[in-house]
Order: sequence, then structure tokens, then C-alpha cells
Amino acid sequence: MSKQQTIAWVETVLRSLPSTTFDEEALRHRLLETLLVPPRLPKMTYEEFLAWADEDTLAEWVDGEVVMTTPASDRHQDMVGFLEGVLRSFVEMHQMGVVRSAPFQMKLEQGREPDLLFVQQEHVSRLKENYLDGPADLVVEIVSPESVGRDRGEKFYEYARGGVPEYWLIDPQMHWAEFYRLEGERYRPAFSGEQGEYHAWQLPGFWLRVEWLWQVPLPAVEDVLLEVGGEPYARRWIERLRQRGFLPTDSIP
Repeated sequence: MSKQQTIAWVETVLRSLPSTTFDEEALRHRLLETLLVPPRLPKMTYEEFLAWADEDTLAEWVDGEVVMTTPASDRHQDMVGFLEGVLRSFVEMHQMGVVRSAPFQMKLEQGREPDLLFVQQEHVSRLKENYLDGPADLVVEIVSPESVGRDRGEKFYEYARGGVPEYWLIDPQMHWAEFYRLEGERYRPAFSGEQGEYHAWQLPGFWLRVEWLWQVPLPAVEDVLLEVGGEPYARRWIERLRQRGFLPTDSIP
């Protein structure tokens, strides 16, 4: 039952009660508080959590408890889609590993759900059916008002202790991006700002122009890849066009 349906049901019940001396407003608040507060789930193991959650569940596993998260905003989804498209294409072109986006769990000391993660080819054995068993080589979190405490606090230290070598924090509201590299068990800032170029540590050859992230609309993935990937990326697409018959085989060397 949705929130609106619950409120409508409470109003119907109140109207059906006989006229007595009860405090109708107090009763209305009590009913709504009881019905609208989600039930507290019991503690569970990580295996039980994975069996309980489905691929559409917005939740993380923290200290044996289920922590529900709110749906992402439209801007948040756009940015995740943009970065996933750019990173996935670059990674696949160079056969560097795999890129995964939420909802997909990464199990360290807690079961977290990063917005994006990259796993190098040599570490793909960590990938299980529905979670990553161990640290990703790169994690990206898009900061929102709801997640800022977790992304800059709990997750920041958990990812460092868990051995995630590179962590990106991108804040669309503030137009600010931070990039961290792991040194020992602590993150050290590698680059931050509203504009400029950041060259990824765990993705050799990949770089990001930070101001791309604040454009409305976001740049086309193909345009970014042409700039980042340069001639090898252009030649890759030329060859694909030739294979599909859109270009003559002798048109471009």
C-alpha cells in the first residue's frame, strides 16, 4: 500500500467510526505513525541479505542490518549513465576488465552498493553472481544530499581499510569532484576542483575533463571517447563502419 493509499484508508476508517468523544486528530496521527513507519528488519548474515534482496532493492548491508537507500535523482542517474558509458567503452576497448553500476554489491567489511566500480582483468575472479567479493580497483560515488554523510564518512574509511586503490567523489550540486589514491590504509587527495584534467591511476591512458560533468546536457559519450581515446578509438569505429558496409574498404587507410 502506498503512502497516499494509507492516508486515504485512515480517513475512511475515521469517517466510519461512530461519533464519540475521542480525539480524532490524535488518533489520525497515531494511526499514520504506526502504518507509515517501515518495519525494522531483523539482523541477518550477508548470505541471507543477498537471498532477501532482489536486483531492484535499494539497500546496503551494514553491521548485519539492512540499510535502505532512497531512489536516485534524474541528474544523478544521468551522471552515472554518462560515466558508465565512457568507462565501460574505454575498458572494453583496451580489454582492461569490467565495469559495474548500481545496484551491484561490493562486499568488504560491509556490503556496499557503489554507484560505479571497475575491476581490473587480473581481479575478475572476485566477481560473483550478484556481488564483488573484495575490493574493486576503482569506485565512483555520486554525492547526493541523502548520501553525503555515507560517501564522505563511513564509505570513505571502509573503502580505504578494504583496499580500494582509487576513489572518486563527484558532487553535482556543488560542481566539485575529488579523486583519491590509497597510500597504506589512508586515502590521499590526488586531484580536486571544478575544472581541470584528472588522469586515472587504475585506468592507464584514461583521463577526465572535470568540467564535462557539469554540462547540461552532459556531453555525448562518443565525443568524449574520441577526445580521450584519440586515434585508436577513431580507427576502431572506422573499422566497424567498414565491416558493416558503411565505408568502402579502401576509403581511409
